[in-house]
Amino acid sequence: MVNSRQKGKRGELMWRDVLRATGWPDARRGQQYAGSPDSPDVVGGPAGWHPEVKFRSVLNIHGALKQAQDEMPDGSRPYVAWKKNNQDWVVVMRAGDFLELVRAQELRNESDA
Repeated sequence: MVNSRQKGKRGELMWRDVLRATGWPDARRGQQYAGSPDSPDVVGGPAGWHPEVKFRSVLNIHGALKQAQDEMPDGSRPYVAWKKNNQDWVVVMRAGDFLELVRAQELRNESDA
């Protein structure tokens, strides 16, 4: 039988490790650090972003994104970091947030040219 709490913890630790390896060395599990159910799954990642980490084979993506939105502090943007067994991590965010990121990158590229 799968212990979903332990599996969730493993997923959060894995996402923490991804963040640490890509430039956020202070990333850590929120639950473990604060001990509160209202804590984000992982803290110390990209500023202004609120993660919901899911480590499962089937996911209601809209439900997971809604959970991130419902739990995010004011001024944050929600995202879902999702991993299935033997698959790469996938990040899901609202279309408006994605388009804003892409447009900002395009503007940086144009100013560098």
